[in-house]
Amino acid sequence: MLTRRHIRIKVMQSVYSFQLGQQNKLDQEVLFFKESVEQTFNLYLLLLGLLKSLHAYAEEQLVIIQKNKIQNEAQFLTLQKFTQNRVLVFLKEHEVLGKQLNNKKLAKWDLEFKFLKDLFVTLSSSQVFQSYLALEKPTIEDDLKCTAKLFKNHVATSNYLYDYIEDNCLTWADDLPMVNTFLLKMLKHIDVDSPQSLTFPRPSENQEDTDFGIQLLEKVIANDEKLQEELLGKTPNWDAERIAQLDSVILKVAIAELLYFPMIPSKVTLNEYLEIAKDYSTPKSNNFVNGVLDKLVKDFDKENRLNKTGRGLL
Repeated sequence: MLTRRHIRIKVMQSVYSFQLGQQNKLDQEVLFFKESVEQTFNLYLLLLGLLKSLHAYAEEQLVIIQKNKIQNEAQFLTLQKFTQNRVLVFLKEHEVLGKQLNNKKLAKWDLEFKFLKDLFVTLSSSQVFQSYLALEKPTIEDDLKCTAKLFKNHVATSNYLYDYIEDNCLTWADDLPMVNTFLLKMLKHIDVDSPQSLTFPRPSENQEDTDFGIQLLEKVIANDEKLQEELLGKTPNWDAERIAQLDSVILKVAIAELLYFPMIPSKVTLNEYLEIAKDYSTPKSNNFVNGVLDKLVKDFDKENRLNKTGRGLL
């Protein structure tokens, strides 16, 4: 699920945290990095748990209507159609998902009753669901499309959800777009007759990338002064002390990767950090970072300091 770019972003966050916390030690930042990777997978479970809780909410409301004999046919049909969606039933009955959620100390969405209620109202009143509601006998394909569209258009874009995850985990806000994209792809291709079609990626599956991130983090922190010296004379019209701290971190991480990871092509490193700078720097500092990195790559190449081997030569 995690990409190398996402790993690089997490390294950048860890280096930034290290520089802000003068008392921190390298092993503490490595632990922070590993926990950040683990939390990405927890966010994936958290969002699956939200879909499961929305189904449970609809079931509870349906029971209340039936028990109290409330005469509201439109509400009854809406709740009934929602609870009969086979993708949501699949998530409800998925044993591994249930065990994963029980084993993790994640959000108990049933305690966020107002959020569930408001989100359900948003989903059920949407054009996507109203079109689905009009289908007399939805097919599996209809269930898949409806669930995916509801997630993409309303769950993934929920302001409350964003605020909630931002308040509960430092790195989740940055993870959310990537996890949303991964989960959306999953929802589009679930086979409701095959529990194995819902995958649960683990950090161990990305061990090579995680190890790369740890090594990169260690190189940046251990060689901070040397990396700072590399910027001298490479930042026209800017003293090293005047460079914004986040821009400085991006540059140092990029330099460390260029100099200490011979198997990674310079072009890959340059492209990756230019994209990261676009997302994390202001437009003005983004252009600055781009210019500095471009000059650094050219200078290192002229000085024969890149020492690329194997795949790094590509």
